[in-house]
Amino acid sequence: MKTYLKTLGRMFKKHITRFLSIIFIVLIAVGFSSGIGSSTTKIDTSLNDYYVDRSVADFIIKSSADEGFSQEDIDAVKQLFTDGEEGEEAIVRTGMSVDVELEYPDGNTYLTRLYFLDDFNADPEDWGVNLPQVISSYNYSGEGYVAYAQQGNKKIAGVKEGSQITLDFIDILNQLSVQNSGEPLNETYITMLERLIPEEQRAPSVTVTKTLQSPLLFAEDGEPSYVNGEDVEIPETGTGLGDLVTLENVLYMSSDILPVMSVFGVETELIPTGDIYVAIADRTLFANYSGGYKEYTEKMSGEITDMFTPEPAEGEEPAESTAQVITLYDNFSFFSLHSYSQKVEALSWVLVVAFIFVTALVVFSNISRLMEEERAQVACLRTLGYSAFKIIFKYALFAAIAAGIAGVAAYFVGSGISIFVYEVFGYSYVMPPMSAFFDVTFFLVVFCVIVAAIMFATLFSGIKMITETPANLLRPKPPKAGKKVIFERIPPLWNLLSFKYKSTVRNVLRYKSRFLMTVIAVAISMSLVMAGLAILDLCTTGVINSVSLVGISIMIIAFAGLLTAVVIYTLTNINISERSRELATLMVLGYYDGEVSGYIYREIYIDTLIGVIFGYPLAALLIWVVFDMIGLGTLGGISWYMWLVAPAVVALFTWIVTLVLRRKIVGVDMNESLKAIE
Repeated sequence: MKTYLKTLGRMFKKHITRFLSIIFIVLIAVGFSSGIGSSTTKIDTSLNDYYVDRSVADFIIKSSADEGFSQEDIDAVKQLFTDGEEGEEAIVRTGMSVDVELEYPDGNTYLTRLYFLDDFNADPEDWGVNLPQVISSYNYSGEGYVAYAQQGNKKIAGVKEGSQITLDFIDILNQLSVQNSGEPLNETYITMLERLIPEEQRAPSVTVTKTLQSPLLFAEDGEPSYVNGEDVEIPETGTGLGDLVTLENVLYMSSDILPVMSVFGVETELIPTGDIYVAIADRTLFANYSGGYKEYTEKMSGEITDMFTPEPAEGEEPAESTAQVITLYDNFSFFSLHSYSQKVEALSWVLVVAFIFVTALVVFSNISRLMEEERAQVACLRTLGYSAFKIIFKYALFAAIAAGIAGVAAYFVGSGISIFVYEVFGYSYVMPPMSAFFDVTFFLVVFCVIVAAIMFATLFSGIKMITETPANLLRPKPPKAGKKVIFERIPPLWNLLSFKYKSTVRNVLRYKSRFLMTVIAVAISMSLVMAGLAILDLCTTGVINSVSLVGISIMIIAFAGLLTAVVIYTLTNINISERSRELATLMVLGYYDGEVSGYIYREIYIDTLIGVIFGYPLAALLIWVVFDMIGLGTLGGISWYMWLVAPAVVALFTWIVTLVLRRKIVGVDMNESLKAIE
């Protein structure tokens, strides 16, 4: 055991570079993949907390009847949502909301959603449903009506506190008439309204005293307007608002401001209660659009529609419902944020598969070379009676410790990346308060799969070594027999090459396993870079209106480039170690540092170029899978220049690696290398 532990300790000390390369490759693979994947849970958890804390309405019921909702209708809705024997009731509030053009103090006209709330209070936290957050307040001591404004987003212009806005209700009714019937109010009706409505109620002025952030409207692109009518369609893929008409301002005020007509001595509301807001009692059912929530909303929407569908008279066609139900599936802010988070999760699983393959490849190269260098030690351990399991276990332990260290660091890297992704989404949304939750399950799954791949690669390398007899292991491994490469069999082409390029071509094709590993690793890295560029292209060309996905795509490109650098550094470092005697010979023969470095550089660049060529079809396959999983984009729709940017990114990181490796190449100890037996 003492001998075993000594050999293990010497292995860690001697092969620290390989140890670090395993740490870095696992850190990149696990940290990045788990960080991207965990961001979905962080977004959904934050959205779910927001839904509960802000008492977000699950149903907004809008009346299309001229008389609006009666108290009997409202009571019926409350009864419909009474839950269980204890009579736990949903929170039900009423009001009226319309989208109309309003003229503002700056002289411009903006499309504005007006909320007239029956439970309008000075403190929005007392509204019961859709509780907004107060962003700022205006110290207003004057008399008259007050209004609260939605915080300004990109498409929602916002109004400054202290602004005074006049509501011309006859003009508002005229606009609603055009929206509903396509015709404006006739002059006779307008004259009647002017006579029946007191002058001071026709066009009251409201003063904006608070700025709010509504839990229903937090997408920076804005919210589709009611004036779109039946053309309003919230895209299930959350791709943006496209050509839909979007709101520019939102105002909240008390329904007391609505004018009342006096007809034959009876006061009648000009604009009756047209909205019912329902926040269901079971706030756990939502759970980020769970299957149970979908079934529940569909069921209740059907019951509400049936409730407000008049019974047709005998012989008449079935009547249409006088109620339209809007659920959180129709809310752009909520549904698009959730939809984007699901796309990020789908993307993360694609990345996991690619990173697993590259990680296993790099570890296999490292452990295989490590075992080759320790052939004599393996032979000694076998002659001392150590079992094959114990010998392989030593190398598995070497890789496992490196993976364990990387896993601890990857946890913090992944957590940081998930926070970064959440902040990036802030460019497209006024994000809810961020949850501290980190999806440890996703992290553990990714980490365990990566470790399993590492152990498999180590076991595969070990079994290959253990099958040899101790006598063969004690002998130096004979060099590969020299053979003519394929280009030598084409004299016209071969004779065109100078000596140094002939040597380079021979070395590239002579070490087939190293060549294949480098080509495969570069091809996968190239495909990851191209996948990131493809997503970036979707965003920049307007297929996806999401600044948040731009940030994620750039991060994919950066990490894929970093992966390229680590892979090429690791494999080239192994190459240099294997050929230190050859490099020392060149130095003894009088080659300059630049010439010796170029000897290795040319091989790196040729391998990278071939990897890029094979990376194109692999990139096309990966992009097809990514687009299929996120439900967006086509291969043919990718801008042509993106296919040129990808190899440029790979070339950049490859060039950086060659600069880093120059010192190692020219720093080869000639005396020690020439004394070594290859």
